[in-house]
Amino acid sequence: MTFLRIRNTHKRKYVLICLCIVGFLSYRYLGLSPMRPRMSRTVGLSANSSQFTLERLPFRILGGSIHYFRVPRAYWRDRLMKMKSCGINTLTTYVPWSLHQPERGVFNFHTQLDLEAYLNLAAELGLWVILRPGPYISAELDLGGLPSWLLRDRSMKLRTTHRGFTEAVNIFFDKLIPKVVPLQFKKGGPIIAVQVENEYGSFAKDQSYMIFIKEALQSRGISELLLTSDNHNTLKSGGVDGDMISTVREILRRGMSVNLYMFHGGTSFGFMSGALSNPTYMALVPSHDFDAPLSEAGDYTPKYHLLRDLLSRYSGETFPDMPALRYREAYEPAIMYHHLSLWDALSFTEGPFKSVKPVTMEHLPVNNKNGQSYGYTMYETSISSGGLLKSGDNVRDRALVRQFDHFFEKSRPVPICQGEEGADLLVENCGRVHQGRDLNKQHKGLIGDILLNNAPLRDFTIYSLDMKPSFIDRFAPWKTLPENPGFPAFFMGRLFAYGYPSDTFVRLPGWEKGVVFINGLNLGRYWSIGPQQALYLPGPFLNSGINQVIVFEEQEGDYKVHFEDMPDLGMAADIQ
Repeated sequence: MTFLRIRNTHKRKYVLICLCIVGFLSYRYLGLSPMRPRMSRTVGLSANSSQFTLERLPFRILGGSIHYFRVPRAYWRDRLMKMKSCGINTLTTYVPWSLHQPERGVFNFHTQLDLEAYLNLAAELGLWVILRPGPYISAELDLGGLPSWLLRDRSMKLRTTHRGFTEAVNIFFDKLIPKVVPLQFKKGGPIIAVQVENEYGSFAKDQSYMIFIKEALQSRGISELLLTSDNHNTLKSGGVDGDMISTVREILRRGMSVNLYMFHGGTSFGFMSGALSNPTYMALVPSHDFDAPLSEAGDYTPKYHLLRDLLSRYSGETFPDMPALRYREAYEPAIMYHHLSLWDALSFTEGPFKSVKPVTMEHLPVNNKNGQSYGYTMYETSISSGGLLKSGDNVRDRALVRQFDHFFEKSRPVPICQGEEGADLLVENCGRVHQGRDLNKQHKGLIGDILLNNAPLRDFTIYSLDMKPSFIDRFAPWKTLPENPGFPAFFMGRLFAYGYPSDTFVRLPGWEKGVVFINGLNLGRYWSIGPQQALYLPGPFLNSGINQVIVFEEQEGDYKVHFEDMPDLGMAADIQ
């Protein structure tokens, strides 16, 4: 009897385990969710004028944009739960080609860039998905999300049927599209629509291009509703300042669908940010907060609460409880105690490389001959006389001349003293423009001759300073911080985070301009002129205990890095 009871007990356990497995597989592969009614999944999303149907039933898209590549993976669930709790039923996200294929033949769909995991999480939480795979996405990213190695082709014509571009797109789509095809609505997944390229109407250099992208998607198995996104001239006069709620209310009153770009902006960590070109060149800050309902650090804003209240009244549904906010910490300052001059750090770069004439970042023979995408490039050369050094507008985007720590500003001349033996130009890529008709002209570094007394400088030694983690990790040995350290230079200190690390904000009063690295991860640029005055540092980027803090400073440092519990974007907007 005892033996039988034990066997029966095991049988019950095995039956329970089997039921759990069957339930999971049904949920995972058939797309079933306790939040959704079962449906046949044969028709999908359809459009009729300003109305949509999903599986022939009326459906209103209440969408919100959150980019997985701008949110620490550890916070994906938190941000999507907060979206769900606001009444949003559809997630929209771009897919950044430049991040997924940083070099030709090298693809990354892991950890922070695990798109499949992100889409499956959305499905788990009961969210539909509109996927925007590009290949061009804009998204306020460097070169609009296109990889910079495309510009190594001197005849390249981006966003056209230029052979070099279409071949590269096909290779990328061969890797990307098979990953998302099984996640389409008709196959039991969350993807109800796919966008074809992005805002091509404002570019429109090739009538055959959009047809090529459409066929590239469909031939690889995309079968859900296709859509485009564009700016229309009349929309410029239809915007309003201040009260977002009145606009959404009117859209809902008319029975139309809406998408909020962004619902949660996140952060353009590292050198991800792009730039604007109109009316003049302006680099974008690391924060992608966008005055969104959910702040950069995941806080509820007044806009969130107003939106949640509005959507709940229109839907008549009870929304999930709002997830609790995370604690933020104002840590003790990190004191810089180690120092490494830029010229000492040059020995850890790939190279150097010799060239008679200046070479752009993209054409440097680095990164397996894919060129340099981001960061700084050092150009060293010899000079034999004094005079005026002129850039001729060939600096992209800023250059620091070592002799007088002077920055080029367009064609402004720089005085060079007689008898100096060399000139070092540290050139920074501040971000390629992310939109406009000049995408093909976004080469960085020195794109032409630098003139001394109207004669071009020649015979350069060039160092690539892309500031990758592998470059930072090679620094050894560090030197003790001297009383009067030189600049540009790297400075290292320690942040102590006891227990479970919390979110914080890095602030650098007394520093001028540079880059912050935490445990080797590039948080982004800072600049004393603003507007952004504090960089978001997510808790998951920190270790419990000692954390390495490295600052690359171009001109002036306070040798102390502060950590605060509040953001400072340098601007504010009133919500009515």
